[in-house]
Amino acid sequence: MEILNKANRIRLFSFNTPQMRAFHFSWFAFHICFFGWFGIAPLMAVVRDDLGLTKTQIGNTIIASVAITIVVRLLIGVLCDRIGPRKAYTWLLCLGSLPVMGIGFADSFESFFLARLAIGAIGASFVITQYHTSIMFAPNVVGTANATSAGWGNLGGGTTQILMPLIFSGLLMLGVNEAFGWRLAMIVPGIVLFVTGVCYYLFTQDAPNGNFEDLRARGELPSASGDSGASQTFMAAARDYRVWALFVVYAACFGVELTINNIAAIYFFDNFDLTLATAGMIAGLFGLMNIFARTLGGIFSDLFAKKAGLKGRVRWLFIAMLCEGIALLFFSQMHVLTLAIAIMLVFSLFVQMAEGATFGIVPFINKRALGAVAGIVGAGGNAGAVAAGFLFRSESLSYQQGLFYLGIAVMIASLCVLVVRFSTEVETEEAKAYTDAVGEDTGAGAFSLR
Repeated sequence: MEILNKANRIRLFSFNTPQMRAFHFSWFAFHICFFGWFGIAPLMAVVRDDLGLTKTQIGNTIIASVAITIVVRLLIGVLCDRIGPRKAYTWLLCLGSLPVMGIGFADSFESFFLARLAIGAIGASFVITQYHTSIMFAPNVVGTANATSAGWGNLGGGTTQILMPLIFSGLLMLGVNEAFGWRLAMIVPGIVLFVTGVCYYLFTQDAPNGNFEDLRARGELPSASGDSGASQTFMAAARDYRVWALFVVYAACFGVELTINNIAAIYFFDNFDLTLATAGMIAGLFGLMNIFARTLGGIFSDLFAKKAGLKGRVRWLFIAMLCEGIALLFFSQMHVLTLAIAIMLVFSLFVQMAEGATFGIVPFINKRALGAVAGIVGAGGNAGAVAAGFLFRSESLSYQQGLFYLGIAVMIASLCVLVVRFSTEVETEEAKAYTDAVGEDTGAGAFSLR
């Protein structure tokens, strides 16, 4: 799939072009999805007492919240190829808002488990975000665009940890009891999700030159060829070993971030004897690093590409992954609060840079099956979160031990980066595309304020 008129600069304060509207709406939509997806996580201490949940049951709900996303991410990428990111995002946001608001009706472990399972579907929003920015921005800035849109979306994991306890506390001040307060608090992200879905449909378009149906009508985009065409693009991606290598890599970075989003508040609450609000504030710092950390991963990916082409992008990803694993090992051994916070921030920096570096490579694996590649790799993040979830559901294994074993797994997974290779022809073609995209903007950088 060749899309024309991609932007070669990210003009941060511009909303006049379809590229920048897609950029801003995609990161904001993904950000709001985190409110629905993980809105209940910082309130789990209250939910645990209200529903009488055990550690194993909490672990099972954590796994449920990310497990269904694996399947939906695999499907949503192919759906983007067929109907375009605009319609895909609208449907996901509007339908996803229903279980977010509906979780308040849970009155047992089983109903709460099913609600978290259904909510997990909105985690597929990440794939649409990456798909939309990938077809809107040129090779010289696509790594930065992908990383920034995803990073500012992931930032929702941090703001959720901070804002949801505050919303809950505000309801308590109004006289609502705790058992009803956490249920009422979840209505807020549900409403915002629905409104965002409507706005996405009204104010964005699929590609720089128009929506997919218009491009197909003008012969500028191959026609959607039904189920067989979807199967072909998916199989083309699934047969590529590099896709599965990146699947494992993303499992070890984004999967780790999802896991930390789920356990951080209750980890600090239990291990350092903090209040729920304070634990949420500290846990939120991990996600707040996304305001710049994932963008850095994409910027470095583009800079390494400038010097060494696609090989440079791969080398940078390996460095980021290895440093992430080392930092996680140190974090798992911290018993002093200030040191734990400091090392957590270093660990967060490399986790998110690794995520940005991964999707600095994804757009170049198979352009004709971009949605399928993004879907499979994106699903890897949730597969990693599911696998990591089993470390934190055992009554006999402490959270600190689980984090230590997770750090070792990340270091091993970093080796998968080394098998990602590109042919000489592809390297030459992409080097030329990079130079052409830079054009007169050589040395100006990816970002512009207007």
